[in-house]
Amino acid sequence: MGNWQMMRSLTKDSSVKDRRLAPGTARRVLGYADRYRGQIAVFLVLILVDAALVVATPLLLGKVVDDGVIPGNRSVVVTIAVVLAGLALVDAALALVQRWYSARIGEGLIYDLRTQVFSHVLDQPIAFFTRAQTGALVTRLNSDVIGAQSAFTSILSTTVSNLVSVVFIVAAMASKSWVLTLASLALLPVFMLPARVMGRRLAGLQHESMGLNAELGTRMTERFNVAGALLVKLFGRPRDESQQYADRAAKVRDIGIRIALNRTFFFTGLTFVAALATAVVYGVGGLMAIDGSLSVGALLALAALLSRLYGPLTALSNVRVDVMTALVSFERVFEVLDLRPLVREVEHPRAIPAEAVSVELEDVVFAYPSPDEISLESLEQGSATGDRAGGGPVLRGVSFRVEPGQLVALVGPSGAGKTTITSLVARLYDPTSGRVRVGGVDLREASFDSLHEVVGMVTQEAHLFHDTIRANLDYARPGVTDEAVWQALRAAQVASLVESLPEGLDTVVGDRGHRLSGGEKQRLAIARLLLKGPGLVILDEATAHLDSESEAAVQRALDSALHGRTAMVIAHRLSTVRGADLILVVDGGRVVQQGTHAELLERGGLYAELYRTQFTD
Repeated sequence: MGNWQMMRSLTKDSSVKDRRLAPGTARRVLGYADRYRGQIAVFLVLILVDAALVVATPLLLGKVVDDGVIPGNRSVVVTIAVVLAGLALVDAALALVQRWYSARIGEGLIYDLRTQVFSHVLDQPIAFFTRAQTGALVTRLNSDVIGAQSAFTSILSTTVSNLVSVVFIVAAMASKSWVLTLASLALLPVFMLPARVMGRRLAGLQHESMGLNAELGTRMTERFNVAGALLVKLFGRPRDESQQYADRAAKVRDIGIRIALNRTFFFTGLTFVAALATAVVYGVGGLMAIDGSLSVGALLALAALLSRLYGPLTALSNVRVDVMTALVSFERVFEVLDLRPLVREVEHPRAIPAEAVSVELEDVVFAYPSPDEISLESLEQGSATGDRAGGGPVLRGVSFRVEPGQLVALVGPSGAGKTTITSLVARLYDPTSGRVRVGGVDLREASFDSLHEVVGMVTQEAHLFHDTIRANLDYARPGVTDEAVWQALRAAQVASLVESLPEGLDTVVGDRGHRLSGGEKQRLAIARLLLKGPGLVILDEATAHLDSESEAAVQRALDSALHGRTAMVIAHRLSTVRGADLILVVDGGRVVQQGTHAELLERGGLYAELYRTQFTD
């Protein structure tokens, strides 16, 4: 067990000890330890007691030989044997209690960090998720958090235990023979130098292996989701994909063999050097025992103590790497926690009225934030990290007002700024300048809870979780009754579909809802919206890419969803917005025209041109 711990220590990347940590990292780490202060204190006391027992068994072994076996004193032999059995029992009990405290502290810290990072990541703007690599985020929640946790469990326990063990062992050996103690310590470099060389080699191999395994994992993630598997099949590439995967898996296999062989060499070398040291102790100590300057029991005790010395000494020589590795993991977690969300709730927010609400944009200018404001370069991958420049204005002085209960359509060419306007109304972003008001409340002053209650949105591609229909609908209003669910499904024109499914509401929809058609997913998304019951509904191309039958069904569902509510609809198909109370024509980040369908056709301009283009045939 000691050899395995020593190998893990020596095979860590030693370059980490030269890394400069952000100021205050260690102090923040101690802040997380504060709530576990009492448990850590008990944990350390247990470690000290357990480390002291390391020398007890060898010393008692020497005593049983000198005072019991050689003189033939049976009572001494029996007594010491009973004591040794008792110490073994105490040691086992201490190990169990230590493990309990270690688990309590370590798992508690993992819980604290994971929940904090998860909540903080969800507070980030949507732009953050468009740049950050999902796998890198998951790593922060898993590998880095667990690496940080090791600072309070394995590193703390092994460092303190090894330090105390070395002090006690050297003191016990010196009390028996300082000559043999010095000879044993003189052999330490012969023991450590090969271990360090092999450790660096193993560290390099393991680093390469981790990279290859990560590449395999990424490839499987991309190919095993529904969209990736569909692309592979449509282009007839399963055989090529299998061959490419086999080539990469072969590299993992080969490096795994090299790691296994190097580990064997590592342990063989350690065993050989330790055997040499033991031979020296037995050789020199044996001669001293023959001369009468050392007892046989002391010789046996020295040999037993020596076998327990080199492992802790070697691990302590690499303790800086262990500590820095854990601190770097903490730093990577803190890096995410220190990324301040751009959209934040004010200290004393105002509530938006829950009924049908007005929407007003006043001279709004907006430019998407630069990557440095909303992302971390370490969470991006490949060429994305080179794109760090901010963009120009997307909206340029947009002003309009939507009265309560009105249906307003946003039309215009792609890239004109329509989706950006709705994103500001949903407060996915804040405007660079100007004001966005919902229900007369500036969204910068509005409470998040009231905003989320008032605003509902259906996007071009409705997202469903890989869960049941019931769970996906329940997401809108947790704890909703089945009666309300079926009422929403009927209003969304999708109740008959759910009734026809063998499992009904308990049917699992699959990854991103791929077991359903596009129209069915959209109607379920509308049912989810109806369950939420918002006063303001935003539809971003909700009927795009649907066939005529599905579009008609979704349109009937939308008519129910929009009844009595303020609505903002983005549509490229102008036929779907001819009945809107107000049509806003957006081009180049500005509202260039506004009015009803008839008024805009009569005036001519961009709307009339778009209309003629769609309906000339």
